[in-house]
Amino acid sequence: MVMAQSLFITLKSVYPDCQIDVLAPAWTFALLERMPEVNKAIAMPLGHGQLGLWERVSLGKALRTDKYDHAILLPNSWKSALTPFFANIPKRTGYIGECRWGLLNDARKLDKQALPMTVQRFVALGLPKDARLPPDYPIPKLTIDLNQQQLAVDKFQLTPSLNILALCPGAEFGPAKRWPVSHFAEVARRQLEQGWQVWLFGSAKDQAVAAEINQAVAGGCIDFTGKTSIAEAVDLMALAQQVVSNDSGLMHLAAALGKPVIALYGSSDPTFTPPLIDKARIISLNLDCSPCFKRECPLGHTDCLNAISPELVLQQLTMTQSSSL
Repeated sequence: MVMAQSLFITLKSVYPDCQIDVLAPAWTFALLERMPEVNKAIAMPLGHGQLGLWERVSLGKALRTDKYDHAILLPNSWKSALTPFFANIPKRTGYIGECRWGLLNDARKLDKQALPMTVQRFVALGLPKDARLPPDYPIPKLTIDLNQQQLAVDKFQLTPSLNILALCPGAEFGPAKRWPVSHFAEVARRQLEQGWQVWLFGSAKDQAVAAEINQAVAGGCIDFTGKTSIAEAVDLMALAQQVVSNDSGLMHLAAALGKPVIALYGSSDPTFTPPLIDKARIISLNLDCSPCFKRECPLGHTDCLNAISPELVLQQLTMTQSSSL
């Protein structure tokens, strides 16, 4: 969703008067509310992997009254093309995939060599077929509501400072994208010794990992895992000066907030979905066995992440801090 904002910004640049409504899972609405380009969010009632043929057809028919003139499909699935088709939207743009001929009438063939990055693929769908590739892409930028931010600060009884490090130790995809807990704990310990606050971010699934990190530093971190809404996580992360994160959704949030983020890559490819900000520092060992794109290391050692030392990350934090002074 963060990378989709680059498409929204592009559409507003090319078609200044366009109205952008986004059909998406309801849990993403907190992000869409932070994107000034978006007019309205529409809830997709089905979860990932659900066919829900009748629900998709019914939703499409219900959207006919809005008289949309163009639909851009970011997912490549057949089922995602059903709702725009039954909404009678005249122009339906997307990449060819899963036999979508007929459901799409502006079908594009994806050239992975010309469009190596996900964000480039998204933006290209908002441009004419004959547009230059790869396209320039604007950097996502989430807005912050200071009143909502203060509510989050008050809720958690925080005293923000000029030295806050955010750690994002989770990764929904699997353990092959997670830097070791002991390494995160060592970074936290060193920063705490220097007088920094260390905040832990993640979902409820990351609570066990966060608890291990916090236990290793005698409870010195402030642990938000599983305790915040997405909106609160965005507002609180905006208060951090630096972020260390696995390749995850929170990494992209940090980048969209303009934060200097140290992004740790193991089984995934930093050229495919990098944090979209110049301040980002990507650490990848570029081993012969990576990227493998596996959820778990097929060789059983996960050296691509385990061998990234805490010292290397701390050096990057120091360099980033010095460059921002």
